[in-house]
Amino acid sequence: MSRTTDPALVGLAQGWCALSALHGRIEAHIERALQAGHGLSVREFSVLDVLSRQHSGEGGHLRMNEVADAVVLSQSATTRLVNRLEDRGLLTRYLCLTDRRGIYTDVTDAGIALLEEARPTNDAALREALRDAAARPELAPLVAAVESLAPVA
Repeated sequence: MSRTTDPALVGLAQGWCALSALHGRIEAHIERALQAGHGLSVREFSVLDVLSRQHSGEGGHLRMNEVADAVVLSQSATTRLVNRLEDRGLLTRYLCLTDRRGIYTDVTDAGIALLEEARPTNDAALREALRDAAARPELAPLVAAVESLAPVA
C-alpha cells in the first residue's frame, strides 16, 4: 500500500518540530539559570512578571483566568502556582472592591525585589539560549524570526 504525503504538511510538521525544539531549549536554559540563582521556576518568574505589570486604572488588575492565559497554564495549575507564591510571601490576594466575587492578586514588595533581582538572570539566559540555538542550522531561521520581533532601540 502506498501512502501519499502532502509536502506542505511535511514542511509544516518539520517547522513545528523545530519551533518546539527551540522553545524547549530556551525554557530549559532559563529554568536552570533561574532555579540556580533565585530559586524560581520559569512559570513562577512569568507569573510574577505578568502580575507586576498590573496597574490601578480601569482594567488594570487581572483575574485568575487572565493570568492563566498570559502564562499559558490551565486555571487550576495557575491557582496552585499562585498559592505557592503566596505561601512564599511573594504574592498577596484580596477581594475586588466592586465585585466581591472577584479576587485579585498583587506582587508583594518581596516579590518585586525577587523579580528585579532575577530579571537580569532571565534576560542573560534568554540571550545565551538564543545564541546557542542560532548556531544550529535547523533553528537559526527561527532564532532570526524571534530576534526580528524585538523593538529596535
